[in-house]
Amino acid sequence: MLTLFHHPMFATCRFVRLAFGEYGEELALIEEKPWARRKEFLSLNPAGTLPVLLAEGDVPIVGAMIISEYIDETRGVLKRERRLFAEDPMERAEIRRLTDWYLTKTDSEVTRHLVRERVLKPHMPESAGGGSPDSAAIRAARANIRQHMKYTNWLAGTRHWLAGTRITYADLAAAASLSVLDYLGEIDWREHSSAREWYTRVKSRPSFRPLLADRVRGLTPASHYADLDF
Repeated sequence: MLTLFHHPMFATCRFVRLAFGEYGEELALIEEKPWARRKEFLSLNPAGTLPVLLAEGDVPIVGAMIISEYIDETRGVLKRERRLFAEDPMERAEIRRLTDWYLTKTDSEVTRHLVRERVLKPHMPESAGGGSPDSAAIRAARANIRQHMKYTNWLAGTRHWLAGTRITYADLAAAASLSVLDYLGEIDWREHSSAREWYTRVKSRPSFRPLLADRVRGLTPASHYADLDF
């Protein structure tokens, strides 16, 4: 069994878990506090970032996008119609674009800041940046949510899945990001009916069940978080 060093509220880590789940493969999970900068973890990834996958032979593979390429090359190519990538190079480009949109752009403008201020800071020592949440950072992140939800709503309303006719890494990246915000109760789904219908379909897949069971100490999820039909 492969091992994933992760944090349950990092969208990039959720993305990797969903990808392996779609291929029916279990992961051994080790929750890592990146601010702790454990010597053993830094020996695997000197950058101290998550996620890190210990692959065959305990070789560390670092970063969500890189791990997804590894998954595709070692698992996806054998899955035919269940492959999370496309055969066509232009379709692959669109999948990569949207995967990067949610794991990089959405994360840098919204998710990362809300997770840091609401989830991580209360458990971090002051020497590592812990303390009271920064209300200005929270307001800025919340102001950006609407644009990302409008874009997701447009994609979901004009395509069967976000990148085309079947589920791909793009859907998993979006669902991973939005699931974190949904846990925190930061999304008003009433304003985004197409995105809500799409998210309900993703949320109902077996690969999503472990995410719905995630809980963060001292932070209860939104009441509808684990409800498959909101």
